[in-house]
Amino acid sequence: MRIAMWSGPRNISTALMRSWENRADCTVCDEPLYAHYLVATGLDHPGRAETIEHHNADWQSIVDWLTGPIPQGRDIWYQKHMAHHLLPQIDRGWLSQLSNCFLIRDPAEMITSLIEFIPEPRLEDTGLPQQVEIFDLVKRQTQAIPPVIDGRDLQINPPRVLGRLCQRLGVSFSESMLHWPPGIRSTDGAWAPYWYDKVATTTGFSQYRPKPTEVPERLLDLVAECRQLYEQLAAYRIH
Repeated sequence: MRIAMWSGPRNISTALMRSWENRADCTVCDEPLYAHYLVATGLDHPGRAETIEHHNADWQSIVDWLTGPIPQGRDIWYQKHMAHHLLPQIDRGWLSQLSNCFLIRDPAEMITSLIEFIPEPRLEDTGLPQQVEIFDLVKRQTQAIPPVIDGRDLQINPPRVLGRLCQRLGVSFSESMLHWPPGIRSTDGAWAPYWYDKVATTTGFSQYRPKPTEVPERLLDLVAECRQLYEQLAAYRIH
């Protein structure tokens, strides 16, 4: 099984990757389209040079790899994706070969975290327009509602939400998904030193606490746009 988890930035996507990587039957990959995204857009993200130097930027060969044999002979390949990395020029047909899932986060909390790294984010930087597009595509392809989880729900009750996600995917839940060793690891992208300071200290999902930071006034319209898209996906989330 190849699981593609489509997320936006500043969710708990890396912690969720840690969770799946801690399963004995699972291997993972970290944002495999990121280098292509940076080269194609010219955006200056933290760790840009290292990402382009150390990762494949040819989307076609990346897709061939993602839909090919599962590395290490494992039964499950968990692929952590940022939805906005799936640029318009990238073919979508290969998504039908994956079990596609979606990880969302309240837009106000996401934006106030994202501006620590990208001070003036655009709507397309949030991944939400792309998540809705991919969700609609997968729904049409499969004639079924793909799984959606909210980071807040996952933090409130990890075994319940992970258990239901595994059930939807047709795999058994493992208690090993609830805890993992701390630190940076070889499966992390070259951008990890810039983005993963907090998750590197974790050994499990942190307890959810509302983010106290207020949204800057200049970004209130952006948050409102994001919320409309977020609500479209949140209507289907696993509770």
